[in-house]
Amino acid sequence: MLSRYHPVVAAESSGQLTMLLQRLSIRAGLPPSPRTQRTTIFPRLAKALTQVGLARANSNSFTHRGELRKAKRIVVKLGSAVVTRGDECGLALGRLASVVEQVAMLQNQGREMMIVTSGAVAFGKQRLRHEILLSQSVRQALHSGQNQIKDMLVPVLEARACAAAGQSGLMALYEAMFTQYSTCTAQVLVTNLDFHDDQKRRNLNSTLQELLRMNIVPIINTNDAVVPPPEPNSDLKGVISIKDNDSLAARLAVEMKADLLIALSDVEGLYDSPPGTDDAKLIDIFYPGDQLSITYGTKSRVGIGGMEAKVKAALWALQGGTSVVIANGTHPKVTGHVITDIVEGKKVGTFFSEVKPAGPTVEQQTEMARNSGRTLAALHPEQRGEIICHLANLLVEKKEEILAANKLDMDLAVNAGQLSSALLNRLSLSPAKLNSLAIGLRQIALASQDSVGRVLRRTRVAHNLELEQITVPIGVLLVIFEARPDCLPQVSALAIASGNALLAKGGKEAANTNRILHELTQEALDIHWVKEAVQLVSTREEVEDLCRLDEMIDLIIPRGSSQLVKNIQSAAKGIPVLGHSEGICHVYIDSEAAIDKVIKIVRDSKCDYPAACNAMETLLVHRDVLRTPLFDQIIDMLRTEQVKIHAGPRFASNLTFSPSEVKSLRTEYGDLECCIEVVDSMQEAIDHIHRYGSSHTDVIVTENEDTAERFLQQLDSACVFWNVSSRFADGYRFGLGAEVGISTARIHARGPVGLEGLLTTKWVLRGDGHTAADFSEQGTMEYLHENLPVTQPQPRQIAAQSEE
Repeated sequence: MLSRYHPVVAAESSGQLTMLLQRLSIRAGLPPSPRTQRTTIFPRLAKALTQVGLARANSNSFTHRGELRKAKRIVVKLGSAVVTRGDECGLALGRLASVVEQVAMLQNQGREMMIVTSGAVAFGKQRLRHEILLSQSVRQALHSGQNQIKDMLVPVLEARACAAAGQSGLMALYEAMFTQYSTCTAQVLVTNLDFHDDQKRRNLNSTLQELLRMNIVPIINTNDAVVPPPEPNSDLKGVISIKDNDSLAARLAVEMKADLLIALSDVEGLYDSPPGTDDAKLIDIFYPGDQLSITYGTKSRVGIGGMEAKVKAALWALQGGTSVVIANGTHPKVTGHVITDIVEGKKVGTFFSEVKPAGPTVEQQTEMARNSGRTLAALHPEQRGEIICHLANLLVEKKEEILAANKLDMDLAVNAGQLSSALLNRLSLSPAKLNSLAIGLRQIALASQDSVGRVLRRTRVAHNLELEQITVPIGVLLVIFEARPDCLPQVSALAIASGNALLAKGGKEAANTNRILHELTQEALDIHWVKEAVQLVSTREEVEDLCRLDEMIDLIIPRGSSQLVKNIQSAAKGIPVLGHSEGICHVYIDSEAAIDKVIKIVRDSKCDYPAACNAMETLLVHRDVLRTPLFDQIIDMLRTEQVKIHAGPRFASNLTFSPSEVKSLRTEYGDLECCIEVVDSMQEAIDHIHRYGSSHTDVIVTENEDTAERFLQQLDSACVFWNVSSRFADGYRFGLGAEVGISTARIHARGPVGLEGLLTTKWVLRGDGHTAADFSEQGTMEYLHENLPVTQPQPRQIAAQSEE
């Protein structure tokens, strides 16, 4: 069944906004208020005409968040705290509008949406208060006395009367809002007795089924005007009693065989202890049986339920085959997309699942890595070096097992046919690659001897008051890499050498290779009992969800395509990202370049490893080189190497028959392709690189030393080379042992990032009872601020001191 969609006419100015909200309020029977006028109007509904494949294969609940995308029938429960204002009198129109927009959007995707709503009592309370005030004459108010006036302004109203007065207005408001999205609604009022009577229950089911078939959104609420008090313990017989809207939503979801129940309240989800208390942590996934390990706090500020009631209802619905997510529907930063985020499988709120994974959650992995990482950082430098050397030896000793696992990954990738030749090259391992990895790891082990705890500066602040700045680990690193398993031992060794904990998230294409490499890494770590310091994230965690762990992860390092890096930089709002999104490297051939050097450098820069981020993508040629034997040799060499040439605009204008003109001068091909463009001078080459480059690596080939030095000084890239292939922009070739990536950022680390880039500093001050007051005008001490010589203690001396 295709859903209908019509564009929404949105109010663009504040005047139109106020008028529209006033019309909605009047239509719903709600007197306009300044709060109403300040409420934001619904943004335009994004077009969602394509119906998605949503059919459920069975009646079991979903086991992973990612499967929530398949949910076809969804119940959204709006708690009283979500629907009502902070003064508990009247509705939160802005939040309600955003909920309506999201429900309408999902409805237009072909899903079947139902809403279980609170708010009738609060809505009726506002209306009745307004009517009472209007019905009193000014004279009666004046004669009633000050205290009486105060009582009259806040009348005590019976809840059932408020519900009776507010139900119609609440429904009218929903109808007015959904009309903006060309979506029809229908009101359904129920009581607990309706579920106890088989005939009434069948009638209710039939009515709701027919409404959903006609693409109508049912809006369901308990009939609070007549509802009797709940029967105690009536849900112990396997049928939940309708005590509040939580139990109503759960019962309805099971009766209607809903795929997903989204319960929105005023808390982020379920915590392992009452929210707001010390060490309270949000529970990402809740499993049956876990309720014994948590402590419930007080219930929400409004409504008759509480978190305990929500958990009870959620577990009952889960047992009935409906997946459940409890999330915050009041937070201003997430309210506008909380429902759609949940349906897209994002890590929002608490997800209830019947299947508990065998391994730890990513949060638990992070905690284990941090704790073990602190022990790793406290090891002596030679102990960290021993771990890395042992890992290097294991790569050689276990190469047959590693290559067998890699062959399995390669066969699966080739059969799937989804990886390009460049990615297949990255995925592939060989004995030569493993030997090279082992050599690089031993270099890292050697460099690690003076990394952590190295003194950078010493200052005598005053007599017996000395200050030191020393290197320390950053903390917990998250390295995300695609189809390149050789990255895992490299970054593991660098993390070990720098005393950092590591979370490694590899691409699924290299799952088998990554698994054995991680096992070998933990085997090496275990020689000094820090096995948990390096964790391999192999769960279904989305990269975007990992990037939200800002309280647990200190630095993210992406290794992969430019799109991967861009996605991570966009998702990681609170965590620094070290890397580069593009590797658009240039080689500039100056008019005074030597022929033999040009051919060697251009061939190596482009053809040695075209998929690498330091491969040449654009060849800039001085105009004087055109129509010379040198240029002809360059073209012949590129053709021999089967490099596809794209002509830049100025180069194309010089040719009668030119290659295909480049679509963009800012292109990273990652293959045997490159762009050729013409410039009139070295300065023009610099301007071109600044405009179209990515500040990664750029090269000049010339015999003129003055020209080369000006190029090296003026060009603002992380790596600038003279008469050298761009492929030298690499941590191993720089003597760093290995690299975690190449950074084009300007803060912390730039260029190939090795061991030094994974360290930060802390200040250590040693005194003898000094206070700031000692240095005041009335104090007896003076600042000296003398620079002291920096001396590095030898590792063996540290070990001897520790033993004493």
